[in-house]
Amino acid sequence: MTDFYHHRGVSSDKKEVHQAIQNTSKGLFPYAFCKIFPDFLSNDSEYCNVLHADGAGTKSSLAYIYWKETGDLSVWKGIAQDAIVMNTDDLLCVGICNNLLISSTIGRNKYKIPGEVIQAIIQGTEEFIQEMKKWNISIHLAGGETADIGDLVRTIVVDATVAARIPKNQIIHNEEIAPGQVLVGFASYGKSIYEKEYNSGIGSNGLTSARHDFLHPIYAHKYPESYDHEIPKHLIYIGKYQLTEIIPSFQMTAGKFLLSPTRTYLPLMQAIFQEMKDKIKGMVHCTGGGQTKCLHFVKNLHIVKNQLFEVPFLFEELQKTMNAPWDYMYKTFNMGHRLEIFTDEKSAENMIQIAKQFGIDAQIIGYTLDFQGKKLTLENPTLNFKHEIEM
Repeated sequence: MTDFYHHRGVSSDKKEVHQAIQNTSKGLFPYAFCKIFPDFLSNDSEYCNVLHADGAGTKSSLAYIYWKETGDLSVWKGIAQDAIVMNTDDLLCVGICNNLLISSTIGRNKYKIPGEVIQAIIQGTEEFIQEMKKWNISIHLAGGETADIGDLVRTIVVDATVAARIPKNQIIHNEEIAPGQVLVGFASYGKSIYEKEYNSGIGSNGLTSARHDFLHPIYAHKYPESYDHEIPKHLIYIGKYQLTEIIPSFQMTAGKFLLSPTRTYLPLMQAIFQEMKDKIKGMVHCTGGGQTKCLHFVKNLHIVKNQLFEVPFLFEELQKTMNAPWDYMYKTFNMGHRLEIFTDEKSAENMIQIAKQFGIDAQIIGYTLDFQGKKLTLENPTLNFKHEIEM
């Protein structure tokens, strides 16, 4: 099978990036999901600082062609949410869910992206902040930068940086992950009580692959600015869906389905933190690297994920288009859950019940075993799929 992701100029495991940073400082807690610094801002030895940057990735290219096709500016509000949530939900994994400071960074080709799009992104940022305020989550927008860099960017790049300050003793640092624990997975798809419509679960990872494998070849001709022309032609827009056609099972257009804003777990995790934060031994945001990402944050452990979620519709469709092996799919996409917690079995059941109150499916997806080194087993009996990785 062709490595579609690699040949489209993208890497799910970011091997070169990890090699480039392997000799840099790992911060105060080497296994934490985000890099933790001493409190340089106030020089308080009891506190630490976290500064994190991420963004919507190539999902903005998808938003661009949908907007061009329909004139619907609301899709840019979803891109604003994507850029924020890819940061805030990384910070969740070190125990931070409140008092966040956000700065936006936008790079655009001004000949393709007019001011009304920038305005929609800024408005979307403000609307997301206001929505979180309803759940007593405090996020402050500290401004940002919009740069006209048409020589570098075909359409638009939407990123964000988030800063926070937190007592050291409240950090989830993943060093308590150990054998004999279970993993709770929280669904990336469905409709939570704080979402306005059904979420396909796509998030903001794997969109280079998803965009080309879901959408019809017509878009290669209509919007040549929406993709890298170094990509082999047989990998450019090879799907069957047109953006405005309705997916009957969900009564949503294919474009809106694929553009589902990245679900935030902030309201849910605030409730879990308030009730049982001390029961959380580790957390992983299953973003770049999908279901294999957890391997970066453990030591001497065998993680067995043998009760994975049923594969959501979108990922089934992508797999069929590519005829991709399931190990490729589970490494590239979240495949149904984008957040996982290491804990004990009793606490896991309590977390699952709290998730249900928010309209989010959750289940025990696996367990941990003692091992010299790092090992991951992914298993889905329904698919007759089993894959093992050792590091």
